[in-house]
Amino acid sequence: MFLVDQLILVAGLLMVAGTLSSKFSERLGVPVLVLFLALGMLSGSEGIFGIEFDNYRLAHGIGTVALAVILFDGGLRTPVESLKLVWKPASVLATFGVLVTAVVTGIAAAFILDIPLLEGLLLGSIVGSTDAAAVLSILRSAGVRLREKVAATLEIESGANDPMAIFLTIGCIELILGEAQPGLGIVTLFFAQMGGGLLVGLLLGRVSVVIINKINLEAAGLYPVLTASCGAVIFGVASAIGGSGFLAVYVAGILLGNSRLVFKRGTFLFHDGMAWISQIVMFVVLGLLSSPSALMHVGGRGMLVAAVLILVARPLAVAPVTMVFGFNLRETLLISWVGLKGAVPVVLATFPLFFEIPNGPLLFNVVFFVVLVSAVLQGSSVAAVARFLGLEEPPKPEPPVTLELQSDLEVDADIVEYVIAEDSDLVGSKLHQLGLSDGAVVAMIFRGGTLIPPRGSTEIHPGDYVFVVVRHDAREVVDGIFSKSGPYGRLRLETNPGVGEKSEPPESAEGS
Repeated sequence: MFLVDQLILVAGLLMVAGTLSSKFSERLGVPVLVLFLALGMLSGSEGIFGIEFDNYRLAHGIGTVALAVILFDGGLRTPVESLKLVWKPASVLATFGVLVTAVVTGIAAAFILDIPLLEGLLLGSIVGSTDAAAVLSILRSAGVRLREKVAATLEIESGANDPMAIFLTIGCIELILGEAQPGLGIVTLFFAQMGGGLLVGLLLGRVSVVIINKINLEAAGLYPVLTASCGAVIFGVASAIGGSGFLAVYVAGILLGNSRLVFKRGTFLFHDGMAWISQIVMFVVLGLLSSPSALMHVGGRGMLVAAVLILVARPLAVAPVTMVFGFNLRETLLISWVGLKGAVPVVLATFPLFFEIPNGPLLFNVVFFVVLVSAVLQGSSVAAVARFLGLEEPPKPEPPVTLELQSDLEVDADIVEYVIAEDSDLVGSKLHQLGLSDGAVVAMIFRGGTLIPPRGSTEIHPGDYVFVVVRHDAREVVDGIFSKSGPYGRLRLETNPGVGEKSEPPESAEGS
């Protein structure tokens, strides 16, 4: 058996184990990243497979690629409606909040670990950001739906704060290595990173939309590949001009995700799979770098750093911002608690090793320990805290079936799914009485496990899922008709890969 055959077998086994572990994550109520990291540690030098891995440069490279893929996918799935709703508090939390968290945690870490202040601030910068994927996966697995404003703030802040943490980490490393000077040097680096990343993301994101929609490829499977290639180019261009490639791909992802794209559904599924592969590979590789004995060695000090981060730094960063933007005390407490750490801190923890910072191994192991504590402690309690604070909303009904349009042309139509609530004004009405315009037609009704062929005489019942094919110019009228569906009625563009997709409805289409 050739070496490459053995590598393929081991990699396949690890990927299968990582994929299956996601099921245990739902049952245990902990983020899946914990299980991925544990899998890597169990496969390492002190584990079952005894794999010796200490190539920090390779780990850094894998982490960088994986993080870019994850951020690009996160941007694709960020609805512009949520962005408009909470962009002000979320953007302040993603910048000022990360800075406060980094400084408070860094000062404490320097004292606790007995290391220079700059290295303490480096550690604080590494753990300064929160992980959206971990938060949302925990809420979904626990069946918790938060109030829209709180959920949107957590989602946007968590998705947008990674570039700030990356900038602070790079800035601290350059200060430690003497490649930058405090004051003007750091300010220049900040504007270069953020400004360059934002500019490239906006410009090349729009160019990518045009290219994807106009190129008319022969094979549908090439569209997701083209989208991924555009993301790679955007990351590379931003980095080449001194900007943040991570910010660029996130911004470009938001533009692409909220635009009308050819084969959008397939593209979303492709990138969702790529993001999962990236997480599994990244966390397993990073888990291989650490070991149970190394974590036990820093356990006491790591617990103190985690306590400062969770109980002091995060609340100090969140409270002033949320109070200014009108959040009440209960909402502030929940946002403060949901400072869950995930992919970014573990990847950034390889930077001190890559650049050979004197206390690099210590910083890596402490960050690793802090991430595990945060994921287990906060991750397992998010749902309970949300319920205790009374911030849980009734779950939205999920459709048992979906419809989609597939075309390599820009089709002037959407498939929209409406849920008919118990107290809807439409209950008992017949389809011909709805007053739908010429630009809309009911394509299917799904009722209690049965497909109902739509006819003019078909009566609408509570709990029906009504799928409507509607032209863009008729969308507002149809939304108005079905907005009478009651307090739990929902409009959602379920799938339309040929032209566009939204994850949540506009405000005016919700029943009230």
